[in-house]
Amino acid sequence: MSTAISPTAYNYKVVRQFAIMTVVWGILGMGLGVFIASQLVWPELNFGLPWTTFGRLRPLHTNLVIFAFGGCALFATSYYVVQRTCQTRLISDGLAAFTFWGWQAVIVGAGITLPLGYTTTKEYAELEWPIAILLAIVWVTYAVVFFGTITKRKTKHIYVGNWFYGAFILVTAMLHIVNHASLPVSLFKSYSAYAGATDAMIQWWYGHNAVGFFLTTGFLGMMYYFVPKQAERPIYSYRLSIVHFWALITLYIWAGPHHLHYTALPDWAQSLGMAMSIILLAPSWGGMINGMMTLSGAWHKLRTDPILRFLVVSLAFYGMSTFEGPMMAIKTVNSLSHYTDWTIGHVHAGALGWVAMISIGALYHMIPKIFGRAQMHSVGLINTHFWLATIGTVLYIASMWVNGITQGLMWRAINDDGTLTYSFVEALQASHPGYIVRALGGAFFATGMLFMAYNVWRTVRASDPAEAEAAAKIVVVGAH
Repeated sequence: MSTAISPTAYNYKVVRQFAIMTVVWGILGMGLGVFIASQLVWPELNFGLPWTTFGRLRPLHTNLVIFAFGGCALFATSYYVVQRTCQTRLISDGLAAFTFWGWQAVIVGAGITLPLGYTTTKEYAELEWPIAILLAIVWVTYAVVFFGTITKRKTKHIYVGNWFYGAFILVTAMLHIVNHASLPVSLFKSYSAYAGATDAMIQWWYGHNAVGFFLTTGFLGMMYYFVPKQAERPIYSYRLSIVHFWALITLYIWAGPHHLHYTALPDWAQSLGMAMSIILLAPSWGGMINGMMTLSGAWHKLRTDPILRFLVVSLAFYGMSTFEGPMMAIKTVNSLSHYTDWTIGHVHAGALGWVAMISIGALYHMIPKIFGRAQMHSVGLINTHFWLATIGTVLYIASMWVNGITQGLMWRAINDDGTLTYSFVEALQASHPGYIVRALGGAFFATGMLFMAYNVWRTVRASDPAEAEAAAKIVVVGAH
């Protein structure tokens, strides 16, 4: 037996590119979020221009934070994790580079078309057909790179994190392609291939699973690699991770109808969506518990390790928002919460507390390794970022809970003669203080991203990528 060093390192170039763009798009997407939150406090910030109105900038904000920030984080970490756990280089550097530049082109396309008012009007699927086709091509290429890399792995076992990444890639492709089926009538206008309640059902099958697979399953793949790595502990229960995986992907796809309670959707479909949403609590908490229990014997590390703190607090928010979601899917609760700011608070408990925090923690772990550094430039700045992010998230979701319940109660209040007690404007006035707190919370979170950008910049500036590549040389043991 002898040891040979392969001349081929892991492909860290594409990981570095996606990691840096995660930070860039995070600042732009969250900054825009603070701006539109401020518009609800001070409407004059619309500037009287059509392309700066809330209605046009809000879908741009959601696309930037979900697909630009979240998407780049998923590309970066999945390419990193699949190479490390399969002990092999990405199957094609060229295709990997195409996914990077193609994904940035999709995001730039969104940045141009959405403020101009070109939109399908479908939640999380607003991009018109030429950009949607490019997105599909990029995504299929991503699948080829990811699964191709797994097929040439040097390890016998496929690590559980890759199961989650793989499921997220496959299901997102299916959701996007089916929901975007449309009839183009011009270069930037198309009509859905479906009609009426069917269109609504397919949209929320997609829309909820943009949350369920893009924003949950993919990030659980991230959790299953980076939490054990940062805690320096094996995952608490490998068996639970497998049960969690199959239960989650079996149930999540059924939950969409809970967005359509009290609509023209058939009642049986609404009830089925509600039932599946409630059952979904079990696998969701299975994943949260598995991540949390990985810290058994390592809880003391939270005192000194702000990266681990990001990862663990993200799991706490994941547990909370996956309890809140099934509760809000119950018809009687939904009759109060739906169309109110409570829904916005719930989304951001998941988006800021879970998705952003786990991404930030993973990036802080990964960036020194892919740039050839021992650690980030400043642990103190990571600590500052952690507290800004945590306080910002709490302010955001608490203000939206209060606003949402206030709105729901005011809208349903009636006088003895059956007339409404409050006008819509009165409910809006009651919401105003909450909008101020929400904008403040968002500003805290976005400020944290600026600290992160500075920390990353200082780390990268002092880096030696060649050293990182050299450290990633693959040791192959075999008979010669």
